[in-house]
Amino acid sequence: MKKLAELKRRHERLKRSLLGLGPTLQGSILRRVIQRPDPEHPQRTKDYGPYYQWTRKIDGRTAIQNLTASQAKTYERAIRENRKLEKTLAEMRAISLKMLDLTTQGVQKRSPRRDKSEPLT
Repeated sequence: MKKLAELKRRHERLKRSLLGLGPTLQGSILRRVIQRPDPEHPQRTKDYGPYYQWTRKIDGRTAIQNLTASQAKTYERAIRENRKLEKTLAEMRAISLKMLDLTTQGVQKRSPRRDKSEPLT
């Protein structure tokens, strides 16, 4: 039961850590720079940007939203918070499974089936 108490303490710590999370968003931020031929110097290219885009899935389809540089920083922070949330939840699920395995009784296994070709003993 020492292991169960340790699992419960860890689960509680993880639960409390969720309270400190800020806004969360799924997706990723892309920083794009577009290179085009420079109209004033045809042998050179000119950079346009950087442009920031927030990419995510909505109903199985990719959605893209253009952002300002300050929005991109804020959204990136929210995406990092979401990754912390997902990691914490995965750990909580694993701990919960261990706790349930220790506190519940499973189905008793049957004895293996006897092959009909084997003689009775």
